[in-house]
Amino acid sequence: MKFKLIAILLLQQILLAQMPKADLIFINGKIWTVDKTKPVAQAVAVLGDKIIAVGSNSEIKKLAGKNTQIVDLKGKLMLPGFIDDHTHFVSGGFQLMSVDLRDAKTPEEFALRIREYAEKKPGKWITGGDWDHELWGGELPRKEWIDQYTQNTPVFVTRYDGHMGLANSLALKLAGVTKETPDPPGGLIVRDEKGEPTGILKDEAMSLIYRIIPEPSLEERINAIKLALEEAKKLGLTGIHDIGTVEDFKAYQELYKKGELTIRVFLRLPISQWEELAKVGIQVPFGNEYIRIGSLKAYADGSLGSMTALFFDPYDENPNTKGLATDIVIDGRLEKWAIEADKAKLQLSIHAIGDSANSLVLSLFEKIVRENPAWDRRFRIEHAQHIHPKDFARFKDLNVIASMQPYHAIDDGRWAEKRIGKERCKTSYAFRTFIDNGVKLCFGSDWNVAPLSPILGIYAAVARQTLDGKHPEGWFPEQKISVAEAVECYTINNAYAEFAENEKGSITPGKLADFVVLSDNIFNIPPEKIKDVKVLMTVLGGKIIYKSSGF
Repeated sequence: MKFKLIAILLLQQILLAQMPKADLIFINGKIWTVDKTKPVAQAVAVLGDKIIAVGSNSEIKKLAGKNTQIVDLKGKLMLPGFIDDHTHFVSGGFQLMSVDLRDAKTPEEFALRIREYAEKKPGKWITGGDWDHELWGGELPRKEWIDQYTQNTPVFVTRYDGHMGLANSLALKLAGVTKETPDPPGGLIVRDEKGEPTGILKDEAMSLIYRIIPEPSLEERINAIKLALEEAKKLGLTGIHDIGTVEDFKAYQELYKKGELTIRVFLRLPISQWEELAKVGIQVPFGNEYIRIGSLKAYADGSLGSMTALFFDPYDENPNTKGLATDIVIDGRLEKWAIEADKAKLQLSIHAIGDSANSLVLSLFEKIVRENPAWDRRFRIEHAQHIHPKDFARFKDLNVIASMQPYHAIDDGRWAEKRIGKERCKTSYAFRTFIDNGVKLCFGSDWNVAPLSPILGIYAAVARQTLDGKHPEGWFPEQKISVAEAVECYTINNAYAEFAENEKGSITPGKLADFVVLSDNIFNIPPEKIKDVKVLMTVLGGKIIYKSSGF
């Protein structure tokens, strides 16, 4: 046995000596690899854009040549680069250029910010906003709040969940929305006691305004992405699963051709375009290491905050509604498109928030499995926020990925029980229950609905402390998960969700050299401290794309 061990060690030394010299080496780190065959290491070597070795300082230093760049991590924690599995990345970039209403705490502050923005850019559409009416007690905004400041400026600012928006009188006039306009299928025009539109439009009713807002140019789209890229690199993101359009795809391509794309993009296009992709033979995943397509996004319902998420039982806050199914659910297009897209080997990624909507989507997936030929589908339900207890096992049985955004739990947890009651909240944002049921759990931000930061997402999943400070032990603390589990949800699990687990998501030889270095070891600090951790360095394909001034 002793001689066998010596032989193995000698063989390792010979193999190391024969390996090419590294371009970049990181030493003296606390490296959490997310690779179960070698969970921890001190050092990692990179050649080109790939990892060539992971091990101890002494092992990896042997791969240094005269031109090798050596980075001393000084004991800091290195993880695989974060991947965000649910972003509206281009919209986030545009929001950085738009009026910001996210923390407006009173109707007066809401109106003042719109007034100031209108004065800077008179006549130009005001969009974005991301307002939260719960911050001033729950009253929905009305067009009268802003009409006096925007008589010549059309406004359509949305709630931060993206499922309802406020239009001013000019925008309603331009869109032809009047007292006589009927509610579209899957949408709601909120009206006053006289039947006049208040300016609030929910879900599909928002399309009445969206269709008249001018589309941004390719140059404007590229500029928005550039702003978003600057945010992403500071937060340790090396990959995103974006929800976008063909026009976004063109903008990403332009940035890639110029060498300016500093993130890997898995772009999900609207399900209505499945046939165009299928006709040219695109199957998931199609593309290169920087831009891939082949996944399709659809909506089954609305949101909890807008009371348009679809539930089996009425809302506690408003017993007159159970929420709204989308128009494509109501008229059968979702089922038809989903069945045909799956036959074409395009991934289905469907938004479902209420328990009824989740159950409906699971039943659709069951039908697809029953009727279509088998293949490596990797079904996804986006959000999977409120689950009927009977449906957790269905996720597992159908191999459905639960694509969740943990920050929503600590945000919505401020008022969710008011909306749907305590009993339904027990299986809301049920991270622990999903994992215990063997479901593949993936994490993202839903930016610009929520902050882009994966660190905040990890904190939310581990601590579950609501933003109002009222749940110091965690909102439904039995649904907390460990730091290690949360990190997997932001790395290897998200790589799996985009069919790329063999290329990225862990610090493993042969995989892409995508890393993030943190200011503190999130495995060793109290959970409530995680939210204050900073990103010190972001590495994409062996290139340092961000380094904080303090490192």
